Amino acid sequence: MNRIIFAAAVSLVPLVAHTQTSADTSRKVSFAGFVDSYYAFDFNRPVNLDRSFTTQPARHNEFNVNLAHVEAVLSGGRLRGRLALQAGTSVQSNYSAEPAIGSVSGPSLSRHLQEAYVGYQITPSVWVDGGIFFSNMGMESWISRDNPTYTRSQVAEYSPYYSSGAKITWQATPKLSARLDVVNGWQNISETNEDKGAGLRLDYALSPTATFSYYNFFNNETIITTDDLEEEFRDDRLRIFNGIGAKVTVGRTTLLGQFDLGSQDRGEGFDGNSSWYGFTAVARFQVTPTVAVSGRVERFDDEDQVLIGTGVSRGFRANGASVGLDVVPHPGFLWRTELRGFSGDERVFPDRDSSQGLAKGSGFVVSSFALTF
Repeated sequence: MNRIIFAAAVSLVPLVAHTQTSADTSRKVSFAGFVDSYYAFDFNRPVNLDRSFTTQPARHNEFNVNLAHVEAVLSGGRLRGRLALQAGTSVQSNYSAEPAIGSVSGPSLSRHLQEAYVGYQITPSVWVDGGIFFSNMGMESWISRDNPTYTRSQVAEYSPYYSSGAKITWQATPKLSARLDVVNGWQNISETNEDKGAGLRLDYALSPTATFSYYNFFNNETIITTDDLEEEFRDDRLRIFNGIGAKVTVGRTTLLGQFDLGSQDRGEGFDGNSSWYGFTAVARFQVTPTVAVSGRVERFDDEDQVLIGTGVSRGFRANGASVGLDVVPHPGFLWRTELRGFSGDERVFPDRDSSQGLAKGSGFVVSSFALTF
C-alpha cells in the first residue's frame, strides 16, 4: 500500500512544476464561532451519566456544551486555510480513542484541533492541502448545525470525522469533483504504525440540489493484544471501507441517504475477514421559514465487533429511529429538540434498572441551543 501512496505523491510533482507563473496575492482572513449547548435525558439512566454508542449527546441528565469552536479562515488568491479550536463533551467522547505513542503527540493536544490545515492552488481546478482536516467519508458533518438532524447517525459516528495528512482536490468538471487523501490512519492524528492510509471521494452534482457521493478508505490497523504474562503483541490488519450517499432537496423537503460497508482481516492465525455495515435514511421538511421537522431510520451491524466492542458474542446489531423539531427564533440562533431510540438484538445498552445492568434498547430526548457568530 505504501508503494501506491508514494506513486500518487510523486505524480503531483509535474503539477507543481507547471503551476501558473502569475499569482494573485489578494487574500483575507475571516473569524467566526459556534456554540452548541444541550440537555439530554436517557431513559435507561446510565449510572455514570455517560451515554454509550453516540458522541452526541454524550451525557445524561446534565446541562453541558456539546461543541464550541472558534475559527480563523484564510481565503483568496491561491492560498487557503482554516484553524479551528474546539471543546465540548462530543469532543471528549470522539477523541477518547486517539492514541498516545511517544511523549509529544496524543489526545491532550489533538482533541482541541478541529481543523488546522493550509492549502495551495496548483492549477485553477486543483488544490493541495496539508494538516488536520475533516475526513473524506460520510454525508454528515461534525458540526450539528449543518446536519438535517441534531444527533448524528450511527454510520456517521462509526466512520472518521477527521484525518491528519495531505489531500488533493480536483474539480474535474462543473458537476464532478474528486479528492484523494493520504493520512496517518483511521481517525487518528498520532501515528500508530509505519503505514499510511489512503482514501478517495467522488461527488457528482446531478443538479444544484442533488448530489451523489462515493468514498472509500484503505489502511492497516494496528491491533494490540496482551497475553497472560502481560506481554503486548502488535498485529497489523488490512481494513477496507466503501460507502455511497445522496442528498436531494425538492422544494421544502431534503432527503439524505447513506450506506457503508467495511471489512478487516481477522488477524494472524485466522481465516477470512470480519465485516460491518450500516445505513441511514433521513427526511427533513421546512414547515415555515423558521420551523422544520425531521425523521430518520437507521441500522448498524457490527457483529464481529471491529468498531464497537460490547463484550457479548454477537456484537452491536441495532435499528434506530428519531424525530426532531428545529426552530430559528432569531438569525444565528437555532433551537433543536430530538427524540431518538434504538432496538438491539443483544443486551448492550447500559440500563440502571435492569438486573443485568444492560438492556436491548435505549432511548433519549435532547434539546439544544446553538449560536453561530
